[in-house]
Amino acid sequence: MISAEIENIIVKFLTKQASASELNALEKWVAESDNKKIFKEYVKVNFAIEYNMMEFDSNKVMSELLEAFAKEQKVRKLKKLRQLVYYAAAAVVLGVVATTYFYRTNLAETSIVVSKKVVVNNGIKAGTDKAMLTLEDGSVVVLEKNKTYKKGNIISNGEKLICKNTKKSDGAVAYNYLTIPRGGQFKMSLADGTQVWLNSESKMKFPVAFVEGSLRKVELIYGEAFFEVSPSSEHKGAKFKVLNKNQEVEVLGTEFNIKAYPNEDKIYTTLVEGKVTVSNSNSKKHLIPNQQSVIDLKNGAIAINAIDAYNEVLWTKGIFSFKGKNLKEIMDVISRWYDVQVMFQNTALEKVKFNGVLSKNDNINEILKIIKKTNFINDYEIKDRTITLK
Repeated sequence: MISAEIENIIVKFLTKQASASELNALEKWVAESDNKKIFKEYVKVNFAIEYNMMEFDSNKVMSELLEAFAKEQKVRKLKKLRQLVYYAAAAVVLGVVATTYFYRTNLAETSIVVSKKVVVNNGIKAGTDKAMLTLEDGSVVVLEKNKTYKKGNIISNGEKLICKNTKKSDGAVAYNYLTIPRGGQFKMSLADGTQVWLNSESKMKFPVAFVEGSLRKVELIYGEAFFEVSPSSEHKGAKFKVLNKNQEVEVLGTEFNIKAYPNEDKIYTTLVEGKVTVSNSNSKKHLIPNQQSVIDLKNGAIAINAIDAYNEVLWTKGIFSFKGKNLKEIMDVISRWYDVQVMFQNTALEKVKFNGVLSKNDNINEILKIIKKTNFINDYEIKDRTITLK
């Protein structure tokens, strides 16, 4: 029997997040009685991999972890990284509804996602950084990777749009639009310092500059966006709001995700940190971290669910995380990212649920092969840009 403490350390060990003391504790536990056999069986059942215990050396592993941490710290704060990887690992450990894993790894790399460059067949490529910027004068600028742009207080390096802070004292506010096509994604920094990640097939309206001390307001016209809001304390108490035709989110300073696609009958708002208020014409709800509001567009009702918030925002880190998602929901995400159409020959397949973690850089064929291995689909066919699941 594995204790919850040891189980947690094993997850951290396999995802290269264990501390020196945790590794020593794991090494000591493995050396006791039949624990080596229990460890191997646990990893095989829960992670679908074999692990060679003959060379279990905590000093060697710790050296590898320190090297990995040094690289990751250049990209993201270590605190956030640990949270992110832990929740992704938890999504895998929880098990699989459809009796199999989307999860895959190998003995040389025990991290959650295997990120390596692949050759994509059928002309279908994974999405990339690209967007269309519509300026206040109506002109349109195409933003894409390796292409720079600069005009006024707006700068883009092809991966991120930055609006430099030009504080306004009057009430005149001009708006720009950022549109993300299918197969695209883009980051942006608003004039107040708020960071926004926009997912495929999304569109946002935002001010060129904010009026100092006044309400800061943007509109997610459609799609999905993750916000790290600059706190009101840095803007003379000015609140931040994200509008949508079907809801309004009021923020004091926080991290949250909104998913509001026009072809879906629900809007999802997920709170990672801080506090937000979600409201529509029917009611108003307050969210705390690890809660998600779900607005049913058919009747306007707002439901509040407890969830693992970081699991919902892994898309901003280049990861598909499908925890308890049905195949229809999964393929909706896949179709937007790879800019393809998906057809179900047997509509009953749409309701089959899975858990899994995949890289957004994966070859579309690799993803479909993994789904096929579940034995819930007999085969798939790719013709032009249409995928048919059989």
